[in-house]
Amino acid sequence: MLFLTQSAAVYGIDALIVDIEVNLQPVKSEADAIPQVIIVGLPDTAVRESRERIRAAITNSSYFFPFHKTTINLAPADVRKAGASFDLPIALGILGANGDLGNLDSLENTLSIGELSLDGRVRPVRGALSIALQARESGITNLLIPEENATEAAVVDGINVFPIRDLRDAVGISQDIQAGKFPRIEPLKLNLADFQEDRNQYRVDFAEVRGQQSAKRALEVASAGGHNILLIGPPGSGKTMIAKRVPTIMPPLEFEESLEITKIHSVAGLTGKTGLVSERQFRSPHHTISNAGLIGGGTFPRPGEVSLAHNGVLFLDELPEFDRSVLEVLRQPLEDKQVTISRATMSLTFPAHFMMVASMNPCPCGYFGSQRECKCSPIQIQRYVGRISGPLLDRIDIHIDVPAVNFKELRGRGVPEGDSSSVIRERVIAARNVQLQRFKGSPVFSNSAMSPTQIRKHCSLDQESESLLERAMLRQGLSARAHDRILKVSRTIADLAGSENIAPTHISEAINYRSLDRNYWA
Repeated sequence: MLFLTQSAAVYGIDALIVDIEVNLQPVKSEADAIPQVIIVGLPDTAVRESRERIRAAITNSSYFFPFHKTTINLAPADVRKAGASFDLPIALGILGANGDLGNLDSLENTLSIGELSLDGRVRPVRGALSIALQARESGITNLLIPEENATEAAVVDGINVFPIRDLRDAVGISQDIQAGKFPRIEPLKLNLADFQEDRNQYRVDFAEVRGQQSAKRALEVASAGGHNILLIGPPGSGKTMIAKRVPTIMPPLEFEESLEITKIHSVAGLTGKTGLVSERQFRSPHHTISNAGLIGGGTFPRPGEVSLAHNGVLFLDELPEFDRSVLEVLRQPLEDKQVTISRATMSLTFPAHFMMVASMNPCPCGYFGSQRECKCSPIQIQRYVGRISGPLLDRIDIHIDVPAVNFKELRGRGVPEGDSSSVIRERVIAARNVQLQRFKGSPVFSNSAMSPTQIRKHCSLDQESESLLERAMLRQGLSARAHDRILKVSRTIADLAGSENIAPTHISEAINYRSLDRNYWA
């Protein structure tokens, strides 16, 4: 008997519907009555091993495993199938072919995924949200999914998501659906209004940072314009503390942005029961990370840190300590806002639109320019800074000094408390709205992504501003690339000030954000 079920495989952050055909061939003699299961359709090791898991799960769930030659085809047959998520649909296919689901030859409008335990329990899988979106797009109305993944998949409208605990639940719901009965387990429904309430529930706040007004102002400018920023200062000056609070001043996530982030985290197996990701992500990989860990990779490529930081912040602490080859692979995602990983059998693209915040000490010992004595020679300092290549620095718009905090600021004596994250966020949102109107109809969404043509159009200067920028170029030895960065940052500062034109004060502030271009290490 032939029986058809449907499942899905995840490639990158998208899913592909897989038809599972199960054929039971009767045995001719008692000598042939040994259960034999053959899986075809380019299965990997995890899929081939499912034969033993499925056999034990069916038997331990009080169903009969047929003494037939069982052939299972995963179509399309020319696409590699990986993972254990096909266990549940294959088991349903075997039971359907054996007659345990009634007089049916297929499960119509029903897709199932899940890994089976030997006792029949269903384990969670990766990529549930991507599969739910693809099922809706393909016109499938019912989705049988592990209980741990149900909340994540239920954010997709127009599809019934049934949380499954074990194989018996899946069989019962399948029988009810095909018989036109009300399923014994109700589909999970979510109130997406709760998503609005969960946004921006951060545990940290910019008001907790003592002093460092210039650094906080620079991060506000960076957040408003989508600029990458480098914090330079001695140990203990608060670089990491400030960086961790950047997501709290970024605009709230829109629903579509949250869906995209959740898809990435689901493929990486980082969502669990949390469902929809409602906060901007802050990813801080250790400096020992590999190329594949940062960008993504593997035999079946999975997202790396740059993709997990999509629509959020990628924080690289102690930037010169990262391997130079690792830092160099950041060039493409910083420029293109996506990562393409090519393998012999496939080429996948992951989104990687993040704001990079990096930090570093001013020298190997960390105390150059501070009150403590620096024991580093000029050559050592130059070699330390030289670990960061020019092309990478070219993609960082703002370099800001973060000096050590003095005692009065640390104790809050006579020093006004800084603005809270919510107050700063309102200013950032206002500046972002100005940019959205400015670049309406173009692929550019922020000042940091302006092309040379857009810079000339939107960053015109008056005579005083021209003179100020020219003096800075000559006296401080600024490069042509620094010229464009200054204009972009000036445009963002003007947007924060609500100014239609760039003023000399905006140019002056932007020039001060180029520490590494002012012969800082001389």
